[in-house]
Amino acid sequence: MANSGLQMLGFVLAFIGFVGLIASTSMPEWKASSYAGDNIVTALAIYEGLWMSCASQSTGQVQCKWFDSLLQLSASVQTTRALMILGIFLGFFAILIASLGMKCTTCFADDKQKKSRIATIGGAVFITAGLSALVATSWYGHRIAQDFYNPFTPTNTKYEFGVALFIGWGAAALCILGGAFLCSSSCSKGGQAGSRQYPKTRAMPSGGKDYV
Repeated sequence: MANSGLQMLGFVLAFIGFVGLIASTSMPEWKASSYAGDNIVTALAIYEGLWMSCASQSTGQVQCKWFDSLLQLSASVQTTRALMILGIFLGFFAILIASLGMKCTTCFADDKQKKSRIATIGGAVFITAGLSALVATSWYGHRIAQDFYNPFTPTNTKYEFGVALFIGWGAAALCILGGAFLCSSSCSKGGQAGSRQYPKTRAMPSGGKDYV
C-alpha cells in the first residue's frame, strides 16, 4: 500500500510539472526589463519570451508581437525552444507509459513484474523531460545574468528573470522528483515480486510401520 501511494504521488507531481512546462513555454515573460542601477522607472514594461515580445503600459494595456523570423532569433532562444518542446513531448509520452504501469489501472494486471517495469520506464522518461527543461531554463537564465553583468550592455537593454523562468524551474523539478518517486516505488515492488516464495516441504509419512 505504501508503494502504491508513493507511485500515485510521483505521478501527480510529474503531471503537475508537465502542465507547468506547457505554461512556461507559452508564457511571454521569460525575461523582463530591469530598473536596477541607473535605469529610469518608466510607465512601460517590456517582456520577452520564446515566441513573442510584449510591452505593458501603466494603464493596463498590453501589446504583444510575435517574432517575425526564426532565423533572426539568437541561438540561445532557438535551443531553449527546442529543449522545452522536447521536454513537453517526453512528458506526454511519459504520462501514457506511466499510466499503463500504474497499480490503479487494469492494464497488464495479470503480470505484476511487467507492469512494474513499465512504470519504471515512465518515471525515467519523466526524469529525462525534467532534465531537458532544466537545461533549457538554466541556460536561458545564465544568458540573462551574463548580459546583465556585462559592462558593455546598455542600461536600457538589461533584463531580469521573468515569471515564466521560475515556473519552468519549478516544473522541471517536479518532473524529476515525480519520476524519481515512480522509479523508486516500482523498483521496490519489482524486487518484492522477484523474490519467490517456495512452499514448505512436508515430511513423508512413515507408512505406520515400526522398525526395530
